[in-house]
Amino acid sequence: MPVTTRDGVSLHYEHERHGSEPVVLVGDLAWGRWQWRWQREILAGDWDVLAPDTRGTDRSDTGLPPVLPRLPRRLRTRLLTGRGAYTVGGLAADLEAVLEDARARDVHLVGVGLGGAVALRYALEHRRAASLTLIGATPGGEAATGLEDEAREQLLTTAGQTRRAVLRKRLRPLFSERFRNRNPHLLDRLIEWQLEQGAPDPALEAQLGAFTAFDVSDRLSSVRVPTLVIHGADDRLVPVEDGHLLAQAVSDSRLLEVEGAGHACHIERDDEVTSRLEDFLLEVTDGPIDRIDL
Repeated sequence: MPVTTRDGVSLHYEHERHGSEPVVLVGDLAWGRWQWRWQREILAGDWDVLAPDTRGTDRSDTGLPPVLPRLPRRLRTRLLTGRGAYTVGGLAADLEAVLEDARARDVHLVGVGLGGAVALRYALEHRRAASLTLIGATPGGEAATGLEDEAREQLLTTAGQTRRAVLRKRLRPLFSERFRNRNPHLLDRLIEWQLEQGAPDPALEAQLGAFTAFDVSDRLSSVRVPTLVIHGADDRLVPVEDGHLLAQAVSDSRLLEVEGAGHACHIERDDEVTSRLEDFLLEVTDGPIDRIDL
C-alpha cells in the first residue's frame, strides 16, 4: 500500500491504475475505505481509483500529541473537538500530499460528509480538481444547519458493553430506519469492517472538530469545476437543506436528492448513486470509449 508523509505524519492510500483520469474517494468521519466498496467495484473497470486513508483512519497516523489519548475522556473530547481538532484545511493539504505522491492530475474528487468538506476546500485552494461530487455535505456558515446535535452525540457515544455495541449505536444516525430494519446482516458486516479500518476515538473526535468548524459558505461562488451534489432526503446527520444550499451557490452544479435515504445514501442506495456518479463522470470527461454511444 503506497504511503507518503506530510509534517511527519504517514498517510496511506490505495491506487488502482487503469491509465485514465483518477477518481479520488475521500471518506467520511472515522470510516475506513470499506465505505466505498460498492462504488469501487463499478468505477475501477473504467477509471483510476484512488482511496486515501484520512489522517487518523486505518493505516494513516493520527498525528496527535501522545499525551492526548491518555487524558480523561471528557477532557480529551473537549480538547479534540475544539482547539485541538484537525482542520479541514489541514486535511486538504494531506490530500494534496497524497495526490502529489501518486502523480495524479485532473482528479475527480468524490467526498462524503467530512470528505465532502475536504474536497470542497481542496478545490478552492489547490489545482488538481477537475470535478467535485459532494455526498451528504454542508457548506457550513450561518445559513447551514450543519451537524445535528443529537446525531453528534450519537457519533461520540461510548454506551455499550462491547466495542461492537458502541459502533452499532454510532451507525444509527447514518442510515434510515427502514434500511437498518431491512439489513441487519449487512450492518453486522459494516461493524466488522469498521473494527478493522475505523479511526480510534481520539482521531474521530479530532475529525469531528474539523467538520464542526468547517465554513466555506462565503467562497462557494469561487468553485469553478463541475459539481454533483448528492444528498439523502432523510439525512439525520447533515439535513438535506444543506445540500440544496450547495447546489444553489455553486454555479456549475447538479443535485440528486435520494428519496428515503439517510446520510450514507451511497451505501443505502448504491445502485442509484453510483449510476448517477458514472453519468456525471462521463459528462465531465471524454469517458471510456466503450461506454460512449457512437
